Amino acid sequence: MTEANDAAAAKAAEATTITAEPAAAASDETSREVSAETAGEPATTTRPAAKIAAVAAAAGVVETVAADAATTGAGEPVVKEVVVTEETPQTEAPPRDDTVVVPAEAVAVTAVPEPEPAPVASGPETEPQPEPEQDPAPTRATTAQPKTDAAPLDENAVPAVMIRGLVKHFGDTRAVDGIDLTVPAGTFYGIVGPNGAGKTTTLSMVAGLLRPDEGSIIIGGVDQKADPVAAKRALGVLPDRLRTFDRLTGRQLLYYYGLLRGLDSGVIEKRAADLARAFDLTEALSRVVSDYSAGMTKKVMLAGAMIHSPRVLVLDEPFESVDPVSSGVILDILRAYVEHGGTVILSSHGMDLVERVCSRVAIIVGGEVLAEGTIDEVRAGQSLEARFVELSGGNAEVEGLEWLHTFSA
Repeated sequence: MTEANDAAAAKAAEATTITAEPAAAASDETSREVSAETAGEPATTTRPAAKIAAVAAAAGVVETVAADAATTGAGEPVVKEVVVTEETPQTEAPPRDDTVVVPAEAVAVTAVPEPEPAPVASGPETEPQPEPEQDPAPTRATTAQPKTDAAPLDENAVPAVMIRGLVKHFGDTRAVDGIDLTVPAGTFYGIVGPNGAGKTTTLSMVAGLLRPDEGSIIIGGVDQKADPVAAKRALGVLPDRLRTFDRLTGRQLLYYYGLLRGLDSGVIEKRAADLARAFDLTEALSRVVSDYSAGMTKKVMLAGAMIHSPRVLVLDEPFESVDPVSSGVILDILRAYVEHGGTVILSSHGMDLVERVCSRVAIIVGGEVLAEGTIDEVRAGQSLEARFVELSGGNAEVEGLEWLHTFSA
């Protein structure tokens, strides 16, 4: 017996391995995790191998204990790692692959890996619970965005201009013959047609410069006939024929436009300076308008039409006699105006310009609307110019000018 004890003490100085078999009475006590933390002690606390062997023996298992060479002050071997591994009771087979040999350098005592999957499996089950609660939050945010609310507001919005049954005679000539148009708010609306088609007459009636013989015009929900002052207050007008007080300087003319619209002097001066800077007219404000070129005159009158910040701009040939650079500046100003909710109604003979800028267009020929809608709807797969030529009668053959080819001396 003495020799057996000495051999066991020599083996205990190298490693510690505990192999346990499950007890038939209590299977839950067959595997035990021995650690400093479960005993309420720090991780560096060690236990004698004799105490561990006693605990295992009380559970009815067979144990083999090997201790590290280091010993406690009492001379007992120190157990730094203990692994308890279950074996199948029927066969005396060697330990399975799941038996873990614990290195002596480890401080904490490891346990059998089988109990570990339970907390790992329960962890993910509790984690997804807050995730479904977070999913409704983004859906509420998306439904609260103005995109879903903007569509019904646009559909129910009051049109900027609504024309019904508009008729105008000049003697025996029926210049406008029962025109119906609806211009949605916040759009760039183009009116095109050949010379003498009734474009300028129609826009003059919308602006209140001509009185229609028949029909109705409603500006922003206000009947022009019932309340002409309120209807005109919402408009800014650039007429085709540039009749203005050209003996005034540019600054005086803009100031006069502001007074007619009921603006205060301080507001007029600030807005006039802003508009002059935007239209590149700052240096020309001190000169009389009669000295302006045709393009400069058109720009200063367009600035006058915008000085009171109207809801609707009615522009008859705004880009005629305007150089390409100034046209680009005007287009940028008008685009920004429309993006912020304003409405522009313009007439033009430049089909490329209308096709590039306008969102809706109406083709008027002989005082009647022959096509109206979005650009794609009106051009019907063609260019807008080709569609315009088709609706206005096409290219007629020119005859009787043979004498022009004789070239007089």
